[in-house]
Amino acid sequence: MSTNQVDSVPGDDDRDTGGTEAGSDPAGPSFADLGIDDRILRAIADVGYESPSPIQAATIPPLLAGADVVGLAQTGTGKTAAFAIPILMGLDTSGKAPRALVLAPTRELAIQVAEAFGRYSTHIPGLHVLPIYGGQSYGVQLSGLRRGAHVVVGTPGRVIDHLEKGTLDLSQLQYLVLDEADEMLKMGFQEDVERILADTPREKQVALFSATMPAAIRKISKQYLREPVEITVKAKTQTATNITQRWVQVSHHRKLDALTRVLEVESFEAMIIFVRTKQGTEELAEKLRARGFSAAAINGDIAQNQRERTIGQLKSGTLDILVATDVAARGLDVDRISHVVNFDIPHDTESYVHRIGRTGRAGRSGKALLFVAPRERHLLKAIERATRHPLEEMQLPSVEDVNAQRVAKFGDTITENLASSNLPLFRKLIEDYEREHNIPLVDIAAALAIGSYDGDNFFMEPEPEPERRERVVRDRPERRFDEERAAGGGSHHRATGTELATYRISVGKRHRVVPGAIVGAIANEGGLRRSDFGHISIRPDHSLVELPANLPAETLEALRRTRISGVLIQLQLDSGPPSHRAAPAFSSRGPRRERDTGKRQERRKPRS
Repeated sequence: MSTNQVDSVPGDDDRDTGGTEAGSDPAGPSFADLGIDDRILRAIADVGYESPSPIQAATIPPLLAGADVVGLAQTGTGKTAAFAIPILMGLDTSGKAPRALVLAPTRELAIQVAEAFGRYSTHIPGLHVLPIYGGQSYGVQLSGLRRGAHVVVGTPGRVIDHLEKGTLDLSQLQYLVLDEADEMLKMGFQEDVERILADTPREKQVALFSATMPAAIRKISKQYLREPVEITVKAKTQTATNITQRWVQVSHHRKLDALTRVLEVESFEAMIIFVRTKQGTEELAEKLRARGFSAAAINGDIAQNQRERTIGQLKSGTLDILVATDVAARGLDVDRISHVVNFDIPHDTESYVHRIGRTGRAGRSGKALLFVAPRERHLLKAIERATRHPLEEMQLPSVEDVNAQRVAKFGDTITENLASSNLPLFRKLIEDYEREHNIPLVDIAAALAIGSYDGDNFFMEPEPEPERRERVVRDRPERRFDEERAAGGGSHHRATGTELATYRISVGKRHRVVPGAIVGAIANEGGLRRSDFGHISIRPDHSLVELPANLPAETLEALRRTRISGVLIQLQLDSGPPSHRAAPAFSSRGPRRERDTGKRQERRKPRS
């Protein structure tokens, strides 16, 4: 195995998963220097990239030469383009059978990789890319496979399902990629991955990407890759010390409310708010304008003259908030930007570094805020690991904070207007009105304020408390909570109030499963969130998992076919212990008691 080590030094060149913006690294090679054909060069130019990142510069040539590759790199170093570009150049698009298969540990990553293939193949007619993952209807995936998919990006469990159904044919595969291989193994997919590898043609090109190289990854590399080139990228992702970095946990449907509170209470000069999609920039800017904020959107669909005009307004102070995508904000340098808000968390750490690098310019201090949904905590941890900088958790301003700020701003407006040169004119008009109508001055002032402010919505109202459903325990009110769960009875999720039921899965301690593998596999294949899980108890030959009681039939069917550590979990509602026996199911000594009881009963049997 030949080894190549390169350093990834993002600096301030606006690099993200595709590469760097034009002119960011004049000393390094361009994509054209790597021998990439015109169709793909046009596509990556459309996206706005010209100079490859270090892992792309090191990986693309050996892959184009037909070598297998092991890439050791963190998420966010640009590895998707590193394997997607060579695959697209060598792909045989005749016929309908898949020619390339990319395995990814999560459905989010599978979607992200499939979208990247779509962007880079814009100018390749007739090429079809299909993501397949748990939680999505089989009908959509089956239709896509019947139409023909040259590139399939999937999670291991769903790929195994299609192989077993005979709906996925890998006999003509040219390329296989294992993306974030160490994460797949952590989630219990090792046997699934090895089975998929065994079902693929012997003559194929393999690329394996992993953040670390544990023994299991090394074993797969030796067994399934042919004299691979090993490339190690050391990411030196750092953030400026003059930027205060904070994060706040907020669910997706409450993001706008959270942002409004921050904008009302936090003092800022100018702000960039990053969202993930072009449509998202327009929608959020419109909603902010409706709430009285000076906001505008820029994205890849906005004409250059409009972009320049908008940025000019931001520089001059006639615009305070810019809502942007990563690509649209590339190269943006405005000194007065005091705050950056990540409304949508980036999927890679380098994008985060370059987003917040838009503030703290010219020796000034800056502030960065990251919105994190409950299921996105792993992305926060990845950012903290990569930047080696823990983010400070922030509490959202309360309703009282917002209302106090509104009253203070109202008073500031009065104070500011008292210094106006027009004050004598309006004082005379009001004095005349007072004499004519015999109305107190304070009432006149209040009436004028009504003309400028919406009295019905001047104060923010607290959100109503969510309704709590009382738990009903029938027949046996003295029954212990753990006993009820063991017997298959429902409980409520403490955080969400969701009705939970206890399910049994056919993997346990002897299969060496851990809670993380159970959560990862079930969440991924069933389309569930981490917050949907309750108590997990791992027994010698099975495990008990609390999940929402009202799981759809399609989700249940998908989960019955899910594998952990290569074993079908055969998920089903747990019926609890037999009625003639007490239920010590959630006791740490429960299984031993069950075995001992069985032995005692056997000894008591009369001799025949």
